[in-house]
Amino acid sequence: MPEIVTMGELLCEIMRPCEGMELYETGDFKGPFPSGAPGIFISTAARLGCSSGIIAGVGDDDFGKNIVDRLKKDGVDCRFILQSKKGSTGVAFVTYFANGDRKFIFHMDNTPAVEPKAPEDNGWMEGTRYFHIMGCSLMASAAFGQEILKTMRMFRQKGAKISFDPNVRSELLRDAKVFDMVQEVFCACNLLMPGVQELKMLTSKERIEDAVAAAFENKNLEILVLKNGSKGSCVYTRKGLELEMGVYPVKQLDATGAGDSFDAAFICGLVQGKSLKEAAQMGAAAGALNAAAFGPMEGNISLGTIEEMIYSNTKQI
Repeated sequence: MPEIVTMGELLCEIMRPCEGMELYETGDFKGPFPSGAPGIFISTAARLGCSSGIIAGVGDDDFGKNIVDRLKKDGVDCRFILQSKKGSTGVAFVTYFANGDRKFIFHMDNTPAVEPKAPEDNGWMEGTRYFHIMGCSLMASAAFGQEILKTMRMFRQKGAKISFDPNVRSELLRDAKVFDMVQEVFCACNLLMPGVQELKMLTSKERIEDAVAAAFENKNLEILVLKNGSKGSCVYTRKGLELEMGVYPVKQLDATGAGDSFDAAFICGLVQGKSLKEAAQMGAAAGALNAAAFGPMEGNISLGTIEEMIYSNTKQI
């Protein structure tokens, strides 16, 4: 059975070919690229040698084929990808700006991206080490979010650990239903992987030290990986700060999904018995390799390229 499983939206991404082009302007696009944060995450995990599966939905169309073919090529268990005839595959249109900002137009509501239900417990969940949840998936639709929570509860009963990348925006947390879903996962998770602002929002604490302490009031939390973009990450346990990890230098072409690849590589490191430092190195390397390629899943990520990047930069970070 898959060691790592996620559940969430799969999308095709259509991208502007260069910076500064508004989406309302007539012009060229590149794509389609297989995407969706859960897809990027699970593709990375599979390429790094962990048995990996995803619960998701696509349309029975060419964009759906684009996504599923790629995930299968990467070694992902796709048995729980719904290929629906009820609607077309979800799509995201994306443009980038020189200051690092991005702009999106999503076509996801009422698509198969938010159609899947929690799977029946037929033995498939046995042996799963981590069930990974992303805040963006909880917020894709209220009904889909509830199916993810139901699935999480099933995996917890089977002994899987819960990892959570909140990926939330403050304005969405004002919605009581969204807040309740995020809080349930936050309280259940064993591995929390937020950005700095996300951790502050989740804990209602402004100082990082206070926010970290508040997070560990969750009795289930074992590891907190605090991601801070170009400044790297910090790894905490109940003992306190374990290590600080920098970033590997690359020429960034597209940062979409870099955090998802970081998450996957870090979790793979834990599954493969690596130390926290080694897992953090794997995460940093995967994030850098993702950002060095144009397209959310196009980074040259493998165990070999990860090891090469870590080895060649050992003295630099």
